[in-house]
Amino acid sequence: MTGASKGPLDGVRVLDLSRILAGPTCTQLLGDLGADVLKIENPVTGGDDTRAWGPPYVLDDTGERTDLSAYFMAANRNKRSVAVDLTSTDGRAQLRRWAAQADILIENFKPGGLAKYGLDYDSLRAECPRLIYCSISGYGQTGPNRDKPGYDLMAQGYGGIMSLTGEPEGMPMKVGVGIADVMCGMYATTGILAALRHRDQTGQGQQVDLALVDAQIAWLINEGVNYLTSSVLPQRRGNAHPNIVPYDVFETKDGHVIIAVGNDSQFQRFVGFLDLPELSSDARFATNPDRIAHREALLTVIRPALAARPTEEVIAGLEALKVPAGPVQSLDQVFASDQVAAREMQIDMTSDAGPVHLIGNPLKFSATPVTYRLAPPRFGADTDDAFASENPWEMPK
Repeated sequence: MTGASKGPLDGVRVLDLSRILAGPTCTQLLGDLGADVLKIENPVTGGDDTRAWGPPYVLDDTGERTDLSAYFMAANRNKRSVAVDLTSTDGRAQLRRWAAQADILIENFKPGGLAKYGLDYDSLRAECPRLIYCSISGYGQTGPNRDKPGYDLMAQGYGGIMSLTGEPEGMPMKVGVGIADVMCGMYATTGILAALRHRDQTGQGQQVDLALVDAQIAWLINEGVNYLTSSVLPQRRGNAHPNIVPYDVFETKDGHVIIAVGNDSQFQRFVGFLDLPELSSDARFATNPDRIAHREALLTVIRPALAARPTEEVIAGLEALKVPAGPVQSLDQVFASDQVAAREMQIDMTSDAGPVHLIGNPLKFSATPVTYRLAPPRFGADTDDAFASENPWEMPK
């Protein structure tokens, strides 16, 4: 929702020295929850790298592109942009003053990269004992790879998810969005909130150390534990599930449909819908472990049966039988859906460059709803006001 409603993190001050996606994902979420976020951007480089990661861009009233790329806007609402050169003596001094006023500092420099500026955790902890200092890097603050650069694609490769993704005979494939960055930002948010709770109880701040690779390994979830339990390397299966059959995307007469048969009673209803009653009494398919063992034999029979029916017929028929089924939607269908409207998953804001259309926050609170107070900022838009203010977090919104 827009407006001045106070979120659960109202009054929390965030000094954001991060850029690209993982850190900004975290600080946008904190901002949506009510925190006041100062986004520090480098005046020498023109700010966050993603400002130039387009097209598309928001265009100004003359049709010229602005520094608001869609990529940048995806992770930078509810922030003020302040241009500070941390390589300058004045810039470093200003950032140290603001760090002393902040509750949270988040950065994604290479490990040790801020030490030469006196802005690393060890340099700040004595004068800012209550500060929660979150560091995000490719491989973390420790370990043999700590000095290697980290990017989402590298994390997806090193952390194993690419080896699981793609068609069985195809190349290893990354996920379609920067999911290693996004999930690292989510873990960072959780860690920061836990540290905030601890600080509020004890008065003691701490460092939260996040690695893109660690976060990506953590969300290998069942496939990772499958391997640790069996020592058998998982196979790439395209859209299929390693532990459930049938659970996949199937061709229909006019498109594709998702079928997710989660238990044996659903399977009985599923094959009844397909007019394949013989499958319900076939011992090879009686239970899910049986269907796993005879995966290809089953798919050979059900694929042509699904391919002979229109998508809507399959979805409607299976939904009536309480067998999970659904469409594979393109983004125009997603954002035109009644469900997106009902859940406010598209939001519209007004920036200095004009109207912008963004993805909403999925969190729905009964008492302290998320708020959309500030559109993604133009580079350095709040610099003068921040430097003129004794407390830049209390500038008017």
